[in-house]
Amino acid sequence: MAAIEAALVERPLAGREAARSYCRLADAIVLPVIDIAWRHLHPLPTPTKAEHVSVIATGGYGRGEMAPHSDIDLLFLTPYKQTAWGESLIESVLHMLYDLRFKVGHAVRSVEDCVRLGREDITIRTALLDRRYLCGDRALAEELDTVLWRDLFARTGPEFVEAKLAERDERHERHGGSRYLLEPNVKESKGGLRDLQTLFWIAQYLYHTRTPEELVERGVLGRDELDVFTDAENFLWAVRCHLHLITGRAVDLLSFDAQVEIARRMGFRDSGGRRAVEHFMQTYFTHAKHVGELTRIFCAVLEAQHVKARTPLGGRLRRALGFGRRQVAPGFRDRDGRLDFADPEAAAREPILMLRLIQEAVVSRLRIHPDAIRLVAANRH
Repeated sequence: MAAIEAALVERPLAGREAARSYCRLADAIVLPVIDIAWRHLHPLPTPTKAEHVSVIATGGYGRGEMAPHSDIDLLFLTPYKQTAWGESLIESVLHMLYDLRFKVGHAVRSVEDCVRLGREDITIRTALLDRRYLCGDRALAEELDTVLWRDLFARTGPEFVEAKLAERDERHERHGGSRYLLEPNVKESKGGLRDLQTLFWIAQYLYHTRTPEELVERGVLGRDELDVFTDAENFLWAVRCHLHLITGRAVDLLSFDAQVEIARRMGFRDSGGRRAVEHFMQTYFTHAKHVGELTRIFCAVLEAQHVKARTPLGGRLRRALGFGRRQVAPGFRDRDGRLDFADPEAAAREPILMLRLIQEAVVSRLRIHPDAIRLVAANRH
């Protein structure tokens, strides 16, 4: 852990690299612990089918992203109900991890349990979306992959999207409702890491994507928007890792005292009559704003693709948003239930149209088309 912290001190903005390194460190400890329990404490030369176990990482650990004091979540996957041997094995693994000061969340489930509970609970379903095989019966893990996509994920896209967007709105309200809080929560506040994760969860669910780069291939984000996504993610992970290190615990609230220290650690300096912490928070809020813009573009593209293709999700989004052809002012058009510029080239030449875009969106009660958002973002300087 000291080596990862030293690397972060040397490269204080390398947040994703640090998050992945902490995950690899966890693997380097968790896997030998399981091996000790399996081979030495509870050896089983000829296990029955019921005694096969697959160990799967879920949540942030499954995603391969961890801050210094993040929990690890483990799924012990069994073919049927848990056996006495399996219970002893899992108990030994957990006790050793607790002794090593890990905070561990765990579940013991069959494939059937995962599908049933995932259908009932959106949080469990999301954790399963981020699963990663660690060790044990690989065939059992592959069976879970197949069954989840066939019997759960492929059939519940609209429901998942609606639930995650509603969950996002409720989370924003709980954490102040603004991305410009004086003491934001780097994980949960508006414009924070959870918003980026929500965006990617939805993309995973609908498009079966594995990496943010695939969002460009799917036409969901442009190349410039992908760069904004990765820059924001990298910065926010750096802030979160520094925050855990200076507090010595799993804290995500960016307090005034923490802001000063993190600004120093991340290389911000007093300049132009402003303190380093002011420059740091300005950068933080800029990334939070970019996350908001990306979320709006992503949701708008999602609507446009699914409404145009007349998918079930498109129909539900159309009904939820009250789509219907509406009269708009000259210079604008109703494009698939979204407000867009009638002539983008003219809008780029006439800034007044960009200023009127928000006003027209309010008057017409139309949401803004992603192409219009992109045009404004490209010409805001």
